Amino acid sequence: MRITALVVVVFYTITAYAAPPATEVHLKAGALSAAMLRPDTSSAAVLIIPGSGPTDRDGNNRLGVKGSPYKLLAEGLARKGVTTVRVDKRGMFGSSRAAADANAVTIGDYAGDVHAWVKVIREQTGVPCVWVAGHSEGGLVALLSSQNPDGLCGLILLASPGRPVGEVLREQLQLGLGKGLMLQQASSTIKALEAGHHPNVNSLHPALQQIFAPPMQGFLISMFSYDPARLIAEFHKPVILQGERDLQVSVADAKRLKQAAPAAKLVLLPDANHFFKVVKSADIAANAATYSKPGVPLAPGTADKIADFVLAANSTE
Repeated sequence: MRITALVVVVFYTITAYAAPPATEVHLKAGALSAAMLRPDTSSAAVLIIPGSGPTDRDGNNRLGVKGSPYKLLAEGLARKGVTTVRVDKRGMFGSSRAAADANAVTIGDYAGDVHAWVKVIREQTGVPCVWVAGHSEGGLVALLSSQNPDGLCGLILLASPGRPVGEVLREQLQLGLGKGLMLQQASSTIKALEAGHHPNVNSLHPALQQIFAPPMQGFLISMFSYDPARLIAEFHKPVILQGERDLQVSVADAKRLKQAAPAAKLVLLPDANHFFKVVKSADIAANAATYSKPGVPLAPGTADKIADFVLAANSTE
C-alpha cells in the first residue's frame, strides 16, 4: 500500500473527556509492550512512537518531562473516534525484555518494530492500514519505516527534525553552550560520529562525555546517518504543522520538509513548544518550565485537527 499522506505536527489538544481504559498489547512473546486506547466506535488507528532518550509510552522521562503528551494525545484522538497504540521502545520500560542493552539499538531496529506493531494493530482492530505518529526522534523512525509502506496509511510527524540530527544537535548545543571549548569539543565529536567513527571521549568535558558515551555511539552513528528530507521526498499530499516556540526543532526544519515535499501545506502554530504546551513569551526558562508541569493541558484544537485529517484521508481511500 502506497503512503498517501503525511502530517508533521508539533502540538495537540485535550478537552474534557472521559477516556475509555487503555488495554495492554504485546508482541514478540510479550517482549514489546504498548497501551491501546480504543473508543467504542473507531475507523482509524494511530501508532505513537516516542522521542529520544528514556521516554515512555506517555511521553514522560526521568529528565524532567512529566506532562504526558502522548497520553493526552491518545485521549484527544479517542474522543474523535480514533484508536491509538502508544509504545514503550525496545529495551525500555514495559519493553525492557526486548533488548539486553537499550543503547545497543538502532533507528532501523525501531523502524522494524513499527511494522510489527502495525501488523498487530491491523489484526486486532480490523483497520486496513495504520497511521504512524512519531515525535521528535520518533519522527525519524516513522520516516524510515515508511520506506516500506506496507500497511501504513501515512505519517504524523510530531516536532520532527527536517535536517540530519547531527546538525540539529549542533544547533541545540550552541544555544546551550555558546561559543567556546565545549562547543568545539562537541562539534568535533559529532563530526566523527557522522563519519561513522567511534571517538574517544575521555578528554571531553564530563557533560559531553555523558552525551557521547561509548555505549551510545552506535545508536548516534545510526541516527546521524539519515536525512529526513530525503526520506520524505516520495510522499504525496502532506500537511505540515510546526510550533514556533519549539526550542529543540525549529521552523526551519518544517520548511525543509515542506521544500522536499512541495505538495505539503505548511501551517505554523505560534504558541506551541516542543512538548506541546502553550507558551506566550519568548522566555526560554518559562518555555522549558512547562515540560515538568503534569497538570497543564495541551494546546487547544490540535488533536481534533489530526483526527479530522486522518478520518478524512481514510474516507477517500
